[in-house]
Amino acid sequence: MNEAIREVLAEAGLPPLPEPLAAPLVDSHTHLDTVADIVHLDPAISLAAAREVGVTHIAQIGCDVEGSEFAEELARTHKNVIAAVAIHPNDAARLGRKKIGDALKRIDDLASAGDHVRAIGETGIDHFGTTDDEGQALQREVFAAHIALAHEHGLTLAIHMRDARNGGEGDGPTQGRQAHEDVVDVLDSEGWPERVIMHCYSGDADLARICLGHGAYLSFSGTITFNSAGPQRDALAIAPDDRILVETDAPFLTPVPRRGKRNGPYLLPHTARFVAQQRGWDETRACQQLTDNAFSAYGGAW
Repeated sequence: MNEAIREVLAEAGLPPLPEPLAAPLVDSHTHLDTVADIVHLDPAISLAAAREVGVTHIAQIGCDVEGSEFAEELARTHKNVIAAVAIHPNDAARLGRKKIGDALKRIDDLASAGDHVRAIGETGIDHFGTTDDEGQALQREVFAAHIALAHEHGLTLAIHMRDARNGGEGDGPTQGRQAHEDVVDVLDSEGWPERVIMHCYSGDADLARICLGHGAYLSFSGTITFNSAGPQRDALAIAPDDRILVETDAPFLTPVPRRGKRNGPYLLPHTARFVAQQRGWDETRACQQLTDNAFSAYGGAW
């Protein structure tokens, strides 16, 4: 199997398999449907490649109705996968007020599909992808609606927040009121759910203290390995052991040393090893801690 997977990855122009981890690990946030669309890698191959390196469990995240339906089906048919369902903030803005109601109703239906659906997400606020006042106002309303769904169904809330920047992937200075301020404002207004994940954490230590004060988990993607990620490493340094997650956000945010290539859950070991080094953990402890954290963040093992 290992050699067959290596050949498939090479044919797709993807990075090679890293060395297997010392213990099983969870990818806390990925998009295998988008991997299939962009990289043309079947989800079954993505899952098999991940298993080869010790990434045994996956959280498949929805960003729109179609993606949320895919996540629910994948989790229903694969015992090592759970689903999160939601309308991504930029998708919410694109749908507009006339269509968002029907989309949210479908997300509500999917949220009650069974124990394999563990989270409402990814939802939140994005000032980089949506710059107009009306779109940002709608994002706030839709985010509040998702928070209500998390409360109603007793599910984890997986949050996307991206500030308006001059560059991408965490590079460049911020300007004006930022998405993280709006995210905290809406959470304070609507009430923080029992379990909150700050997906692809992009804030600094000050924002981390606010989130951690509400019991939130900070989930670090491949961006934590970038030279520009000093503020995120500061946040990682102050987080309690039991509030740290790792994720790929595949096919995006590929970690060093594979930055610039498309991502997949099988590349999570690069991020996990970097986080372990930053925390002073050996690899076995890192995998055990991060896996326990992921199970807790999503309401129990799967």
